[in-house]
Amino acid sequence: MRSAVAVVTDSTAYLPAGLAERHGLTVVPLQIAVGGATRDEGDISAAEAAQALKEWRPITTSRPAPERFAQVYKAAASSGAGRIVSVHLSAALSGTVEAARLAARDAPVPVTVVDSGTIGMGLGFAALSAAATAMSGGTAEAAASAAVRRAELTRSLIYVDTLEHLRRGGRIGAAATLLGSALMVKPLLDIADGRIAPLEKVRTSSRALARLEELAVAEAGERRVDLGVQHLFASARAEALAARLRERVPHVEDVYVGEVGPVIGAHVGPGMLGVVVAPHL
Repeated sequence: MRSAVAVVTDSTAYLPAGLAERHGLTVVPLQIAVGGATRDEGDISAAEAAQALKEWRPITTSRPAPERFAQVYKAAASSGAGRIVSVHLSAALSGTVEAARLAARDAPVPVTVVDSGTIGMGLGFAALSAAATAMSGGTAEAAASAAVRRAELTRSLIYVDTLEHLRRGGRIGAAATLLGSALMVKPLLDIADGRIAPLEKVRTSSRALARLEELAVAEAGERRVDLGVQHLFASARAEALAARLRERVPHVEDVYVGEVGPVIGAHVGPGMLGVVVAPHL
């Protein structure tokens, strides 16, 4: 039975195939331009984007147009939704939230737009919590609150091979403090106040990946959690890390492993590995 509250998110949630559909989520794609041709994020493969990044070909990303959100909101209302909750990536990283709010003004039903303050599976888990609340009969206010609370509890830990892609994309923020020694370190990052922030500097990639694992285990602690292990062009490392986390995290429920799409990939570059720790509400 369709919920009276529809939940919308965007493509940077990078939910595993079929998961959005099973939870009744509608996903609005961001756009990416490679070589001057602009396409929806879902229409370009991560491998194609990774190859362009390796060749240092210019890649740019952009938010969905407000009209795209307007179409989705109209379709949800036509399908019987009386309220809509629209959960999106951090407004500090993208204008997607702003586009959603512009569309919400003229939507046929009330729309609550949620700035998750995060991206990737951090956003994905927040949207899934909103959808689960809606599907269980919760109000739009309850669904939005669930998304906000899950996002607040969630921690995103990120390893990148180089900061150069973040610098070129203008998303480096406080992590710029690491640039002076970028050739000498492998940076670990997290998301703080909606922005990418420096966490630690580690001398080698092997030590950085071991430290990423340790931080994820410590963050999970004894809580009941879901985990997202995300990567770009590093599937073997991601699967190995996920297997170790399944063994080491005592109360893990679900572990999702997947490749990030080109919108995030354009800013983090090939070799990126991330762990999202999402405690249950």
